[in-house]
Amino acid sequence: MGGGSVSFISCFLFPTSHYQLPTYSYLPMNAQLPLPPNERVAISLKNLLDLAKPATALNLRYRNVRAAQSGNYLSHLKGRGMAFDETRLYQPGDDVRRIDWRVTARTDKPHSKVFREEKERPLFISVDYRSTMAFATRGVFKSVQAARLAGLLAWAALSQGDRIGGQIFGDAGCQELKPRTGKIALLRFFNALVKPAYNAVEVNRLDQILARLLHHAHPGSLVFILSDFRGMNAAAENHLANLARHCDVVLVQIVDPLESQLPTKGRYRFTDDSREVMIDSADKRRLLEYQQRFQNRQDYLRQLCRKLRLSWLPCATTRQPIEALLSFHGRVLDKSST
Repeated sequence: MGGGSVSFISCFLFPTSHYQLPTYSYLPMNAQLPLPPNERVAISLKNLLDLAKPATALNLRYRNVRAAQSGNYLSHLKGRGMAFDETRLYQPGDDVRRIDWRVTARTDKPHSKVFREEKERPLFISVDYRSTMAFATRGVFKSVQAARLAGLLAWAALSQGDRIGGQIFGDAGCQELKPRTGKIALLRFFNALVKPAYNAVEVNRLDQILARLLHHAHPGSLVFILSDFRGMNAAAENHLANLARHCDVVLVQIVDPLESQLPTKGRYRFTDDSREVMIDSADKRRLLEYQQRFQNRQDYLRQLCRKLRLSWLPCATTRQPIEALLSFHGRVLDKSST
């Protein structure tokens, strides 16, 4: 990327407020756009199936979660859910809160509900396919990186006998998949990643998506949200807080290198097809402002996770997804063994 004027097709500038995030894009002027391999811009079923072998190194069963970055905040493990098993006659020592009042009234004898611990833990993976994710200057599209991460997590859940469910959302809507066990559930999730079947309800704002997630993720689930988290607002924060009360939540933020730092030489034009902004990277003040806005956004997400006791994993579009997850879970396992 040399000096000179540059036209932008899908890069992002961060405004001062993290609640207002317009999108922009990137392409050098007078340059031939290289045709990247298909797997860099779109995920395929073969790509997802090929993740089976590397996923064997992952372990989703841990007792404590710490952020992969600074902060060292813990998340409470909510544990596996309790499923209703049967109703039987009340026995001395039974918890009175579990008395089945309907059966007791019908039989005129006290009965208690008996619950059993679920053998498998639901894994719920929420994947962002909105237009802001269809972008990269290096590596793969953010949407592809999110899908690869989701594929690795799903394979790991299958190998551990956990249920696999998910949510894929884009500008056209949202698709939810109830947690199920086995290879059929895995393939169903993979097919949704490759070709989502969005519902007719127009839901594309992040707070709307999180509101739906709150209703579909079962208590006790391990929830991964894979996104660039554009569009965070007070309502979205509130939904995350409610979700974290009953589930373990991990925010995986997909980031392109250009979002954190502009090239150091040249003049660049940013456009979203309706507005334009010119930036001369020789202007140190503007360059520092750009970098500071990105840092402010990262600080905001880090502090939000600390406040809500969530886990946070930034992952660049240039990074191997298995390396990111192994680094994250490796630190988790190290902490849980002490």
